[in-house]
Amino acid sequence: VQLQASGGGLVQPGGSLRLSCAASGLTLGDVVIGWFRQAPGKEREGVSCLENSHGNTFYADSVAGRFTVSGDNVNNSLYLQMDSLKPEDTAVYYCAAADSRSGWCRHRWTLNSVNAIDYWGKGTQVTVSS
Repeated sequence: VQLQASGGGLVQPGGSLRLSCAASGLTLGDVVIGWFRQAPGKEREGVSCLENSHGNTFYADSVAGRFTVSGDNVNNSLYLQMDSLKPEDTAVYYCAAADSRSGWCRHRWTLNSVNAIDYWGKGTQVTVSS
């Protein structure tokens, strides 16, 4: 199983980026998928998750209204559209996948459940700076 994230880069505050995550070895429609991020000196935190079986989509409070997660079952890919970016969004972003029985994304408070993740992408750096 491989999750390959791309699309990171340097962007000015207020700008936008679209992250992509291409999956191989598993079918994204059959698992729970989403994004985490980790800033220097901080713990990895859940950004967004997408659970098809219950139709759940959750976002961290810090990104709600600015970020949008979506899945493409045809291309077996996951996306994160990030708008109105802020310097505090600077971090390495990781796509993640978990078994549908893991509990991740079953409720809003499970968004940060790093221990529920079965597969991690390598991460892509997002830097928001003027």
